[in-house]
Amino acid sequence: MKLINESSKTKIVNNIMVAVLAVYGISQKRFDLNETTLFHQLVTEVISPVQEGLASSKKSLSFLWENYLLIVNTSKENNILAKQISRLESDLATMEEVRKENLRLKRLLNYSDEMSHQRVMAQVVGWDSANEFKVIRLNKGKNHGIKVMAPVITDHGLVGYVYRVTDNYADVLTILDQNNRVDVMIERTRTHGIVEGVFNFKCALKYIMKNEPVEVGDKLITAGVGGIYPKGVKVGMITDISKENFGMTLTIEVIPSVDFDKLEEVLVLIPSEVAATTPVVLPAAATTEKKL
Repeated sequence: MKLINESSKTKIVNNIMVAVLAVYGISQKRFDLNETTLFHQLVTEVISPVQEGLASSKKSLSFLWENYLLIVNTSKENNILAKQISRLESDLATMEEVRKENLRLKRLLNYSDEMSHQRVMAQVVGWDSANEFKVIRLNKGKNHGIKVMAPVITDHGLVGYVYRVTDNYADVLTILDQNNRVDVMIERTRTHGIVEGVFNFKCALKYIMKNEPVEVGDKLITAGVGGIYPKGVKVGMITDISKENFGMTLTIEVIPSVDFDKLEEVLVLIPSEVAATTPVVLPAAATTEKKL
């Protein structure tokens, strides 16, 4: 007896299904709609689950498609909102920076009202960071009335003086340079001394005798002598005092009133007559100064 191969089996199954459907169709015509035969029940039980499954699949596919469209639209809306938030945050940061700048400028203007000098407001556009901000560059020069030896200040205190100027720029030798010697006095005792730059954004107060009643926390102001700086400008505060076994004077450490690391705007004071014969001291960093 020959074995029935797979192809023959498939044909037999197909023929049976066709026959079942044909008989089912004939039965639909022969019997009244209200009649329910055993064959009709059998076919119904077989076909209905398939129909139910197809209907459920259709609903599931429709649900999935609707949810996919919802996710896509939500993602697009989120992207738009994220861009709007980023733009608003940027605008807010810009407005905050403008507000802070306006406050700084207002303080400078209010402070400068107390000075009898003409004044030019300028921005710091460069500095010699390799030499601890001993030299800074301003965006104003001769064309704006700035002259050599003009003192430079902020509302926090003394910055230095202009030692070099071009038509549109000016270089300032700050009090952090060891060659910029500032005549000062201790505000509390009125004792006079000289402030010089040292290192690490600090200065030294020199020529104070050991018997002077100097204390940590004493504030220093310009003495108004020497023909450069006006009197009463804040210079710094004493942070350390030591007495050496030798010598007659104290070793005093001073922190400048101005935070040079955060310096942005300054005021250049223009006296009615800047002494043209006043010698310009070359900064100590000049031999190694980088181009600003």
